Amino acid sequence: MEKLLILDSNSLLNRAFYALPPLTNSEGIHTNAIFGFTNMLFKMKEEINPDYIVATFDRKAPTFRHKEYLDYKAGRKKMPPELAEQFPIVKEMLDLLDINIFEIDGFEADDLIGTLSNFAEDKGIEVYIVTGDRDALQLATDNIKVIITKKGITEKEIYDKNRMIEEMGVTPKQFIDVKGLMGDTSDNIPGVPGIGEKTAFKLIQTYGSIENVLQNIEDISGKKVKENLAQYSDQAIFSKKLATIVTEVPIEIDLDSIKSKEKFDVEGLKKLFFRLQFKSLLDKLPQEEKEIKEETETKFKLINHTEALIDLREKLKNYKNRLYLNFNINNPMMFSKVSIDKIFLSYEENNYVIDLEALLQLQRENTIKDLKEIFEVYDLSKVCYDIKNAYTALYKLGINLRNVEFDIKIAAYLIDSSKGEYELLTLINEYLSKDPKGEGIELFVKQNSYLKELYELLKDRISNNEMDQLLYEIELPLTKVLASMEQKGFKVNKDILEALGKKFTKEISNMQEEIYALAEEEFNINSPKQLGKILFEKLDLPVIKKTKTGYSTNAEVLEELADKHPIIEKIVYYRQLTKLYSTYIEGLKAVIDEDGKIHSNFNQTVTTTGRLSSTEPNLQNIPIKYEMGREIRKVFVAEDEESVILSADYSQIELRVLAHIAEDENLIDAFKHHSDIHTKTASEVFKVPLEEVTTLMRSRAKAVNFGIVYGISDFSLAKDLKISKKEAKEYMDTYFERYPKVKKYMEDTIGFGREKGYVETIVKRRRYIPEINSSNKIVKSLGDRLAMNTPIQGSAADIIKLAMVHVQDRLDKEELKSTLILQVHDELILNVYKDELEEVKNIVKTEMEEVMTLSVPLEADINIGDNWYEAK
Repeated sequence: MEKLLILDSNSLLNRAFYALPPLTNSEGIHTNAIFGFTNMLFKMKEEINPDYIVATFDRKAPTFRHKEYLDYKAGRKKMPPELAEQFPIVKEMLDLLDINIFEIDGFEADDLIGTLSNFAEDKGIEVYIVTGDRDALQLATDNIKVIITKKGITEKEIYDKNRMIEEMGVTPKQFIDVKGLMGDTSDNIPGVPGIGEKTAFKLIQTYGSIENVLQNIEDISGKKVKENLAQYSDQAIFSKKLATIVTEVPIEIDLDSIKSKEKFDVEGLKKLFFRLQFKSLLDKLPQEEKEIKEETETKFKLINHTEALIDLREKLKNYKNRLYLNFNINNPMMFSKVSIDKIFLSYEENNYVIDLEALLQLQRENTIKDLKEIFEVYDLSKVCYDIKNAYTALYKLGINLRNVEFDIKIAAYLIDSSKGEYELLTLINEYLSKDPKGEGIELFVKQNSYLKELYELLKDRISNNEMDQLLYEIELPLTKVLASMEQKGFKVNKDILEALGKKFTKEISNMQEEIYALAEEEFNINSPKQLGKILFEKLDLPVIKKTKTGYSTNAEVLEELADKHPIIEKIVYYRQLTKLYSTYIEGLKAVIDEDGKIHSNFNQTVTTTGRLSSTEPNLQNIPIKYEMGREIRKVFVAEDEESVILSADYSQIELRVLAHIAEDENLIDAFKHHSDIHTKTASEVFKVPLEEVTTLMRSRAKAVNFGIVYGISDFSLAKDLKISKKEAKEYMDTYFERYPKVKKYMEDTIGFGREKGYVETIVKRRRYIPEINSSNKIVKSLGDRLAMNTPIQGSAADIIKLAMVHVQDRLDKEELKSTLILQVHDELILNVYKDELEEVKNIVKTEMEEVMTLSVPLEADINIGDNWYEAK
C-alpha cells in the first residue's frame, strides 16, 4: 500500500519553538523551530518512507469559521516575531526538498489535512498525519493514522480508529462531539459551560452524539449539567460545527506533484544548513546528484629518519614548480605548547609525510637546517591549507616559511564568508565532489593530494570574483603578521591583575549590598527566578516578557525597565561586573603563558564582515562602557623598561568610508576641512550655527551618524535617544536632506543586494545576504540593514588589515625591534622600544593614513603609555 505523509507545519513549528531552547545563527536569525521541524521531517521520512509528502500551512486571512463566529480563536496570543521569522526559511527548505506546500485563504491547515487525507484514502493510499494538535484525531480511520508529537518533539503517539476506541471509548468522529460539549479554550470554541473533558467523554460514550445527548437530557444525572445542556443546546451544536474539520476544500490534488522525491537540491540545502549552522543536519543529507568517487589508496613516503629528509631535500633542490603543504599541529591555542606533529607535502604525483616530532628527537639541529633549506632557501612556491598556525609553530623552530602564494582555507572563506567552518574534508566534498576515506595519516595524505585541484578551482573563483587584491595583498600577507603577533604576545602584569581582582570583588560586593537595600531583602541576584519575583511581584514593575519558567529578566527587559526603578541600573552594572570578573580577571589568569605573556589566537575566517576575531582570550570585546571595564587594560603592559605601548586608532573610519562610498559632497567636505563631524551634523540637523551646538545636540547627532552607518530605523533611534518616533524621524529626514547621496547609497546598495544576493566592500570582499529577498518583513528588514552596513564595516576591516601588513612590512624593512602585538577593530597596538619611538610613530601614522586613497583623508590618532590603558 502506498503512503502519504502530511505535515501540520504550523503546529509542528509552534511545538518545536517552545520545546527547544532559543537558538540563533551568526546573523541573529532564530532557528530553534526550523531545527526541530527539520529533525522531525527527516525522522518521519526515514521511519515511514512515504511515496507522497505534503506540508500544510495556515494563512493569515480569516477562515469561514471566523466569518460565522467573530470570536473564533479570539484572545489567542499573537505569534512571537522570533517564531514568525522562521516560517519563510522553513518554506525555503521545503522548496529545496521539492515538498509541495498547501495553503489557501478561507480554510485552516486542518481542513487541508482533512481534504488530503480523504482524497488519499479514496485512492487506496495509507495516510500519516504528523501534528502536535489533538484536533486531528477526528480524522483517524483504519488507513489514516494521526501521529501526535509529545514532550516537545522527542516522543510521539500513533492513533488509528481502533486505538481511539480502545483508549478513549469513542470513535474518531465522536471525538468532534466531545469537543463540541467541552469546548476548546485555545480556539475559543464555547462548548457547554460546566462540562469538562471527563463529563463530555462520559456523555458521548453513553449517547453516541451531541444530538442524542440533547434528546435524552431528562435521563442525564446532575441538575446543573441538565440545566446547562438545555440552556446551551444551540451553542453545543454550533461548537460541534466549529470543531469539525472540513474534508472537501476546493483544491486540486495531483498525485505526481506530491511524490516524495529521491533527488532534490542537495547543494541548496547544504548552503542553507551551513548558513543556519545546522552541522548535525548536514550529515543527514543524501549524497549529491554528482557522483562522489571514493579514491583508491594514495601512496606516500614516510620521512621519519634523517637520511630520508636529506633525500627529499636533494630531490627538491632542482624542482621549480609548486609544493602543496598541510600541517598537523598540536595545541594551536597555547603558544608555549604549540608544535608541529607532521607535515604533509605533495608535488606532482609524489606524497610525503614528514614526521617532524620523530625527526626532532633524532637530530634536532640537522632537521631544522634541512627544513630551512627547503622552506627558506629553495625558491619554491607553496600552496597551503590554514598557513597562519603553521607560521606560528615554525617560528618557534626558527624557520621562516617563504613564498606562500595561496591559502585554501582563506580563499574558501573569501568566496563565501557565511559558512562558519572550512574543514579541508568539507571543501573537498563540496568543491570537488570527492569523499576521501581512511584514518589517521592515510586520510591526511589523501586530503593533501587534493590541494592542487582545490587550488586551481578556488584560484579561478577568486579571480572571477575580482578578489585578487583582497587575497594576495591583504589576507595572505596578513597570515604572517598575525603569526608574528601570536608569537610576540602581550605582557601581563600579574600584580596589577591580582589587585584588580580584589577591586572587582569589592565593587561586586558593594553593588550586591546596594541591590539588597533597594529590594529590602537578600536574594540570589544571579537567579532569574528570584530576581523576577523581586522586580515584578515585590517592586511591582511592569512585566515585559514571560518565559515558560517565569518572568524574563534578560538584557532587553532590563533596558525597557531602566527608568522605572533605580535597582535596574544597579543590576545591569552588577551583571557587567560579574561577567568582566569571570571572563577577564579569572579568564586571563588561565591563559597567561609560561613567559608571563598572553598569546591570543587570531582568526581570519570567522566573521561574515571580514573583521578579525580572537580567542584564548578574546581581546576584541573587552566592554569599555564602565571604568571598571576600561581598567582591565592596565593589566597589559610594555615588554620591559626599555619599551612602551603605542596605540594607533583610526578616527571615525566607518563614517569616512561612508563619505567615500556614498560620494556625498557635504560629508566629504566636512572631513576634508577636518571638521568635528558630529558637531557639523548637529549643526545641519538642528539648523543652528556651529558655535551654538550644545553637548546634547552633538551626542544626538553622533547617534544619528553611527545609526545611519548601521541602517538604524527611526523606531530604534527613538528608543536609543529616548525621544518620540516622530522626533527621530525628523532628525533622519533632515540628515538625508543635508546628505542626499547617503540616502541614495542606501537605496542603491539594497537594490544591488536584492539583484545579486550579496554586497561588496571597496576591495570586493563579498557577503551573501539571503535575508534581503525574504518574504518575511522582519527577516527582510534585517537583510536591508546588513546590506547597508556590510560595505562600510567590511571596508573599514579591509583598510585596517592592509594597514597592519604595511606597518609590519616597514618595521621589518627598517630592521626595527618594535612590533605589532594586537589589533582591536579600528586600533593597532604595538610594543615600541623607546630608542625607536619617533621613527615608529612616524611609520605607523604614515602607513595607516596612506594605506588606501579615498575621497576623504584617513586620520590615525597616536597615543603612548606604559600600559594599554594609558596608551588608549
